[in-house]
Amino acid sequence: MSNVDVAVLLGAALAVGGLAWYFFAPRRAQAAVVGEGVQRVQVTVRGGYNPSVVQVRQGIPVEIEFDRQETGDCSARVVFPDLHVSAALPAHQRTTVRFTPQQPGSFAFTCAMNMISGTLLVTSNGEDASSPPAETRGNAQADGGSEPAAAEVEAAQAEERRTEIADLTRRVALGAVLTAPVFYAVMAHPLGAGWVPAVLLNHWLQLALITPVMFYVGWPIHRTGWLALAHRGADMNSLITLGTFAAYGYSVLVTVAARAFPAEVRDVYFEAVGVILTLIMLGRLLEARAKAGTGEAIRALLGLQARTARVVRGDTEAEIPIDEVVVGDQILIRPGEKIPVDATVLSGQSAVDESMVTGESMPVTKSTGDTVIGATVNTTGSLRVRADKVGADTMLAQIIRMVQQAQASRAPIQRLADAISAYFVPVVIAIAIITFAVWFVAGPPPALTQALVSAVAVLIIACPCALGLATPLSIMVGTGKGARAGILIRSAEALETAHKLDTIVLDKTGTITAGKPALTDVVVTGTLTADELLCLVAAAEADSEHPIASAVVAGARDRGIELPGTTDFLSVTGKGVKATVAGHTVLVGNAPLLAENGLDTTELERISADLAAEGKTPILAAVDGQPSGVLAVADIVKDDSVAAIAALRTLGLQVVMITGDNGRTADSIARQVGIERVLAEVLPEHKAGEISRLQAEGRRVGMVGDGINDAPALAQADVGLAIGTGTDVAIEAADITLISGSLSGVATAIQLSRATMRNIRQNLFFALVYNAVGIPLAAGLLYPVLELRLSPMIAAGAMALSSLSVVGNANRLRNWIPPSRRKLVR
Repeated sequence: MSNVDVAVLLGAALAVGGLAWYFFAPRRAQAAVVGEGVQRVQVTVRGGYNPSVVQVRQGIPVEIEFDRQETGDCSARVVFPDLHVSAALPAHQRTTVRFTPQQPGSFAFTCAMNMISGTLLVTSNGEDASSPPAETRGNAQADGGSEPAAAEVEAAQAEERRTEIADLTRRVALGAVLTAPVFYAVMAHPLGAGWVPAVLLNHWLQLALITPVMFYVGWPIHRTGWLALAHRGADMNSLITLGTFAAYGYSVLVTVAARAFPAEVRDVYFEAVGVILTLIMLGRLLEARAKAGTGEAIRALLGLQARTARVVRGDTEAEIPIDEVVVGDQILIRPGEKIPVDATVLSGQSAVDESMVTGESMPVTKSTGDTVIGATVNTTGSLRVRADKVGADTMLAQIIRMVQQAQASRAPIQRLADAISAYFVPVVIAIAIITFAVWFVAGPPPALTQALVSAVAVLIIACPCALGLATPLSIMVGTGKGARAGILIRSAEALETAHKLDTIVLDKTGTITAGKPALTDVVVTGTLTADELLCLVAAAEADSEHPIASAVVAGARDRGIELPGTTDFLSVTGKGVKATVAGHTVLVGNAPLLAENGLDTTELERISADLAAEGKTPILAAVDGQPSGVLAVADIVKDDSVAAIAALRTLGLQVVMITGDNGRTADSIARQVGIERVLAEVLPEHKAGEISRLQAEGRRVGMVGDGINDAPALAQADVGLAIGTGTDVAIEAADITLISGSLSGVATAIQLSRATMRNIRQNLFFALVYNAVGIPLAAGLLYPVLELRLSPMIAAGAMALSSLSVVGNANRLRNWIPPSRRKLVR
């Protein structure tokens, strides 16, 4: 082994050691400045975060001003995944992110695609923090005061995308034009001199053609790559920059001082530089176009909003911009118009198409007293409504905010990609150095050329970008698809956990059932018909405020029965009512009330027992001193509950019903809907405990509920799913909200979770397998056996293909159709 070989090996060892120190040595943290009770610090975003380590104190409000001095999708949003804080960062603007860290620890903050990162150190009692706490959820919140509105964010990002695509198009076109003659000359030269004009083989001409490609076409890559290295980080751009600069610099030296090199190493690689940079920029152009499609959900939701509203103020009717509508305004909505804001119907009746918000395809009839959702479409009649929620308070605005937060959040599965990405680029650079040294010492002649080409191929083929894109793009598309189907997913973690569920616990009232009593049976025993008996009983109950009485009255009106007037109304506490209706004496209530009035209730009690066994509440009735029949009221099962529960069981899930009702009523409802396991007579405060017991059995539990008393159980479950028609407290405690209130959304949410996770795993497979195969191949692992080496140009094409495969696969999720709509599509 010559002295040169020893020097190369020693230099390689020192370079790898220096590399490890440069990338992984501790970094100095910049402490925030405290003033007026607020900790403030500025972070410059330019190829990385500077400073990349920020130190703050626990419990004191923090303001981090991000000064973004660049464009491009990667750094367009900053995310603090463990603190559940994120913010859009418009290009060439300063954006302040506010939150209050409540736990000491070390928390990462990254760009949306996780290609650049920093660290937030939260200290307590003046001591440095080293590790994050086990649970940090909810300890910090973004201050919306400086966060631009959703429409402004999307408009700014869309303009960035358009500018980026236009710029990439120009660079790719110029790169193709300048590289084509050089590439043709090099490829065609072996076929014979007649194939190539001699001038195209001139090194000086090739230098003149490729230099603009190197410094103009490749400028976005070089700028970001060198900046990342300057921040003691590195990304895909850094690898490409190092590789192309090595090839270009070597070729320039050969061109300028050819006689200084032995004849066998005077080859130049201008065509490789041109093709590599042009191919990579072409891949980036295609990737930018494809990634633009992943934000379709937010754009579609923004497009739903009405632009104007026809408002009546006093005696004046005027059409005004939607931003000028205030709570309490009365708005006129004609057939075919969008409902501008969330409102209550004051007059009129119409069928409203809510599919764009709830995912339900059938229009819903709205009349006086009903609520309507902004952005839905009034179809048949005219409505006069009162504005209840406007601007950022409307359901559509909340949906958009939740989708944005979910798309910027991190799924647990991404930790694998994050862990790999942290070491990926330094390891690849180290492999390239080792590859150069091994080829130089042990490779065939010309050793220097072979070593250089192999090292460049390793740098070019490695693709950390594919790893960074694997999870965020699928999450973005998946949460967007959920929003379009009426399913709001609070975070990527909830989306991932949902696919692991094996048990679904359903609260009975308001979830499986409608949540309010309804008339179900009218059984007559005397001479009256069912409608005649119902007419008299409903009239007698009309003055009662009891929910059962209201159900009987509503049942009569639903059947088109007009109620006569009532006199001598008397309410008997705990037993029922007595009244005179159209000249008839009517008794309505329980058996003791009728018995006290001298009536034989034997037959009525037998009928009552049968109805009670079905989970219904019987009401005994007597007219003019004669037992006349039994009416039954029950909390009826929702129309779609049976099909929804069957769908959950088809997915392999055990379905459990939980209720405070007695066992007999609970079992009756369970039989109707096909549920085998029932947890009955559970007090509201004990529901969370029942969820814990199921989890102790080793089950992954999803809880579905709609009431205030369901909130603790929703929070306790692995995934809480709130019925969107329920209370705000339940929705706030849940991980997933079903806007339509339909139980069928539970199966859809789980199927969407499974589809998204399957897509993420495919993306990670593409990224990891590609690098696992490509890097050793580029390093020359197969050369001793098959004499197979990888050209840097082929490596560049493969690298671009890797990112495109991930982006393309993520976009396949856009074609996912909720099961409830598949039949309609077919």
